[in-house]
Amino acid sequence: MEHTLQTIRSLVPLSAATERALRDCLAPCRFAKRHLLVEEGRRAGAAYFIERGITRSYWLVNGEEITTSFMAEGGMVFSMDELYYDRPSEEYVETLEETTACRIDLNDLRRLFETNLELANWGRIIHQNEYRRLHRSHKERLTLSAAERYEAFCHQFPQVVQRVQLGYIASYLGITLPTLSRLRGRR
Repeated sequence: MEHTLQTIRSLVPLSAATERALRDCLAPCRFAKRHLLVEEGRRAGAAYFIERGITRSYWLVNGEEITTSFMAEGGMVFSMDELYYDRPSEEYVETLEETTACRIDLNDLRRLFETNLELANWGRIIHQNEYRRLHRSHKERLTLSAAERYEAFCHQFPQVVQRVQLGYIASYLGITLPTLSRLRGRR
């Protein structure tokens, strides 16, 4: 729970009462490597704060997995479709390593966002940051070469580069695995 609280505190100050309210809603859990936390077409009913481990989010398009994001210690994963639109997820989130997390029921998370200004501000900030990341990623795919995209990825996700399969990184960058292997060889 400490990575979670440290990450939140790095974005917004937390009062002792807010920290207690959040702690009261969190349950520790462990997942094996390759466990699906979120599945397309289903409702997970929970969000997960990653304490140890790494996850990737992906879409299944014509039978091919397209990686859309990675999350490591201190991050949070959930289905935006479920949390904000009360719909089953359109994506998958899987653990890439054995993962320790804190689970929060989505109803509790919604209630905290609606009743606690500190956590509502934190939620706003993490979504602003995610929107910026997505916007930057979209721009990079349209304007940068494969080598430049890989360099930007290494700066943005330094904790991911050495911990996940190259195929996932290539998928995220929109390049082939042989291209990524060549780029890594030049570094």
